[in-house]
Amino acid sequence: MSAAAAFLDQLLRDGHVRHPGARLIPLAGGVSSDIYLVEDGEQRFVVKRALPRLRVADEWRADVGRNATERAFLDCVGRWRPDAVPRVLFANPEAGYFGMEYLGEGYQNWKQRLLGGVFVTAHATKAGSVIGEIHRRTAGDLEIRERFDTTPSFHQLRTAPYLLRTAERQPALRDWILAEAARLEATRECLVHGDFSPKNILIAAGRLVLLDCEVAWYGDPAFDVAFLLNHLLLKRLFHAPAGGELAGLIAAFWEAYQTARPGTDISLEQRVTGLLPLLLLARVDGKSPVEYLKPERQEFVRQFVFGLSARRPGSLRGIISEWFDATGTLPPGSAAL
Repeated sequence: MSAAAAFLDQLLRDGHVRHPGARLIPLAGGVSSDIYLVEDGEQRFVVKRALPRLRVADEWRADVGRNATERAFLDCVGRWRPDAVPRVLFANPEAGYFGMEYLGEGYQNWKQRLLGGVFVTAHATKAGSVIGEIHRRTAGDLEIRERFDTTPSFHQLRTAPYLLRTAERQPALRDWILAEAARLEATRECLVHGDFSPKNILIAAGRLVLLDCEVAWYGDPAFDVAFLLNHLLLKRLFHAPAGGELAGLIAAFWEAYQTARPGTDISLEQRVTGLLPLLLLARVDGKSPVEYLKPERQEFVRQFVFGLSARRPGSLRGIISEWFDATGTLPPGSAAL
């Protein structure tokens, strides 16, 4: 029996699927989980089950309890921003899966739009507003802090595969990376999505929906901000020397974030500034490299970050400006797969 057939059989036994002709259709993007569209008679919904070993080239294992963390994030945010997350329909914590609404064909993946050269400032503004509100509403909330006390999972899914693996492959930067990893895991400020990238954002008319929040953690909001900025910078590298419009998206995202979270202080920007170059490097030399950069552009990332390491980045604006200047001199056509 195939994995999909066995999963369907479990859903039937658990009473979440009723139609005898029901079927599971695999959905794209399931690096860390099995994700299926369920067609159960007239009903359509999505089921998600965490995998013990992620689908990447390197050995990467993680606690499947993150499935419950993801569901808790959806429930938490859904109480006051139901437009920003899918609605949870049911769950089986013991079996490690849950079901959620299927959003339909009208939603587009933001990553695919960006890779296709579609740069809409309103999308970045909405992303900054939503994540800023999540950070603001949960800051200092002791109940949410206790529920998302998930640093071991964050270590398995982010610190170790991104930062620590990069430190192994780039020992000249080891001290900088290890210091940043320790600082990151010691920070407890608000609820963090943990995988806040365009691939986990669906766009529709007037709505932006967050997906794949299994890394959710009560920690450092700088991680979400730097994670998103990292991906926007990498999309510029993919399109370079085109894609200059992405500078406007970055500015719009940062402005919207600060508006949604009034009182954002200089320490957050400093943390983002220190983390961003390391996340850039991690998407080349970590366990989960981006799939859309050719080797010469991967090497560009390394050289850029090594250049910063000699003088440590002074400001967020400085890093972004330097990145756009440097990528603007690249020859066209060498980034596409």
